[in-house]
This record gives sequence, C-alpha cells and structure tokens, in this order.
Amino acid sequence: MTSLAELASMYRRREHLPMKSRLAFMFGSVVLLHLAAVVLLLAGGAGGGQPLALGLVLTAYVAGIKHSYDWDHIAAIDNSTRKFVAQRKDPVSVGFAFSLGHSSVVILAGVMVVGGARLVGQLMEDGTTGHLVLGLIGSGVSGIFLLAMGIFNGSAFLRTMQLYRAAQAGGAIAVEDLETKGFIARLLAKPLSRVQRPRNIYVIGFLFGLGFDTATTIGLLVLTTAASLAGVSVLALLALPLAFTAAMTLCDSINGVAMMRLYKSAIHDPQRKLGFNAIITGISAFSALFISVITLGGFLNAAFGLSDPVTTWLGEIDLGDAGLALIALFAVVWVVAAVRMRAARSR
Repeated sequence: MTSLAELASMYRRREHLPMKSRLAFMFGSVVLLHLAAVVLLLAGGAGGGQPLALGLVLTAYVAGIKHSYDWDHIAAIDNSTRKFVAQRKDPVSVGFAFSLGHSSVVILAGVMVVGGARLVGQLMEDGTTGHLVLGLIGSGVSGIFLLAMGIFNGSAFLRTMQLYRAAQAGGAIAVEDLETKGFIARLLAKPLSRVQRPRNIYVIGFLFGLGFDTATTIGLLVLTTAASLAGVSVLALLALPLAFTAAMTLCDSINGVAMMRLYKSAIHDPQRKLGFNAIITGISAFSALFISVITLGGFLNAAFGLSDPVTTWLGEIDLGDAGLALIALFAVVWVVAAVRMRAARSR
C-alpha cells in the first residue's frame, strides 16, 4: 500500500507522471469545482423555494465562460504553453493554473462580499486609492509578463523563419534548432526564471486578477451584493464565485491542452511542419505584444496621470470579444495545415 510520504513525493514530482494521469487529475479538479458549486446551491435551498439563486448561479457560470476568452487570458495561456513546449515539457495544466489563480481573486472577493465586508465595494469604486493601486498591480504585472513572453516567442518566431528558409534550400532541421538562443534567451533568463512549471502560472493569474478591471468580474461581485440584499441564502451566494470559477477553469483548461497539442505537433516534427510552427508562434508572439502595448499604455496613463493622446487612447481600448477571433484564427490555421498535410500524404 502506498504511504502518505510516497503520495506526497508523487505530488511533488507530478510533472513526471504520465500525461493521462495529469490530465485526469486536472479535469477531475474541474469536476470537483462544478460539484462544489452544485452542492452549495442545493444546500442553499435553490431546489425548494429559491429559484432566484439558480438563475444567478447560471448567470455567474456564463460570465465565467465569457471571461475565459478575454484576449489577455488567451495570450497569457498560449504564450506560456509555447514556452514550456519549446523547453520539451508537457504543460497540461497551464490553462487550469492560470484560471485558478485568476478566479481565486473572485472567490476571495465574493466571500468578503457575503461576509459583509465593505472593503470590496471600496476597491471596486473608481477613484479610490485601493482601486487605483490594485488596478496598477494587475495591469503592470500582466503587461510586463505578456511583453516578456511576446519577446521570447517573437525571437522564436524569427529563428523559425530562418530555419524555414534554410529548409526550403534543402537543409536538415532538428528539434534542438528551434530552441530560443542568443541575446534574447540570456536577456529573459532571469525575468522568466520563476516561470519554470505550469503551476508557477497560478501566481501570474492571481496578479492578473487583482485589478478588478473586467466587466464580468465586477458584474459578478455586483450580482453577489444584489443577491445578498434580495435575501438569497449565504450558501447559494457562495455558489456564485464557485460557478464562475468552475466555468472559467473548464474553458481555460481545454484551451491550454488544445494549444499544448497544437504546439507539440508543430515543434516535434520540424522537418514537415516548420511553416506551421512559424505561423502559430508568430500569432502567439503578436497577440502577447499587442496586448502588452495596450495594457502598459493604460498603466502609464493611470499611474502618472498622463493626458497625451496616445496613452489615453490605449487606456480606453476595449477589445471586447476579440479573444474569440484569436481562437478562431488558431483553429483556421490548424484546419488549413491539417488539410495540406493530408493532401501531401495522398500524393
């Protein structure tokens, strides 16, 4: 029989477990989050006299789905996954870790709202010091992290394009040739030294969420406050942030696994898929750099009270559902590459 010490050792070395085991553990955790939300909802009396609670929980769940395809979510998950795959790792839980970190802020805030803490309302209120400080932390961390990832993957994109031209000229390409090397690798070695495992992304996700700057997050907390005033039970109220978390972790986990498979198929078969590798790496790098410029522009505008037209414009940009366009773009690239590969094999 396996001892507790052996189980603890296995947990610490879980990155060495078979991929199927890690996938089962991750999606099992997502299922538990769903079950916890349902249990709290039922325990709160939703099935016997509180239909309002059921409607609110479903609204929170849909908000979690919507929040999962925000462009900064997708850019952070996709670029982190690309980095880990390039380092010959199988980062199955990047999306889950990022989403769990991000939603931890929502859960803590939701619990505080249910507990009657006025602090959360003050932090969400525009113009307060707390709102400004948390917003600067969230935007500053997200902007710098995406900038670093964008530069890292941008360097990989340029190297891949060089190798693609060499392959077109008849040169042989190995997996090792795709690793980011040289000045960029040395420049980013220290800033990214703390991001060595998918679980490290949890902290990044948490810091991303500190700003309370997304409509879905603010809407959920307002919803929780309104439900509390309407007499919804405490247990049903606690189900709101859990439902939000369950939905977001599900979607982000699926996104992370899909991108891992996409990048692995491109990187581990460089001779045949070098062009495909270059395209998806270029899209990832561009998305990260694009979002980092917008985020850091808004950060500078808010932090220093600037009134210039450039940072003011950047701070007012609302990408809305642009994340869906990014997902669709990856899907189109994958489908086109798959069709071309199948056509090449049939010749």
